[in-house]
Amino acid sequence: MPEPSAAPARPTPSDSAVLGAEDTKLVVLARGARGRVGAVEGAAVRDQDGRTYAGASVSLPSLTLTALQLAVAAAVAAGATRLEAAVVVSEASTLDGAGHAAVRDLAADAPIHVAAPDGTLLGTVNE
Repeated sequence: MPEPSAAPARPTPSDSAVLGAEDTKLVVLARGARGRVGAVEGAAVRDQDGRTYAGASVSLPSLTLTALQLAVAAAVAAGATRLEAAVVVSEASTLDGAGHAAVRDLAADAPIHVAAPDGTLLGTVNE
């Protein structure tokens, strides 16, 4: 299991600030998950069948998960074996290492889009 302190990944600015419809939907879901509970970050993923899963960061005395870890866990719990794409909405300009590792457990090539709280695309991690 990856350590939460794993090195963060820096998203590279996208050639286009416009996402496709399916990835835009992930941004909306991630923003909603974050906003519902006032979390630090929200995330959403799309699996191999086009199903989507969203989550917000969790910080309890006995459990700490990034939003992306929670979204990936929800996908796996529902039977997903591969991810097509992921989005993280956060005020941070980097992608946390633990969330990045969780996505890479299911997809070496899925783009991970990083967006600001207002939904503006900051960049994409492709590696």
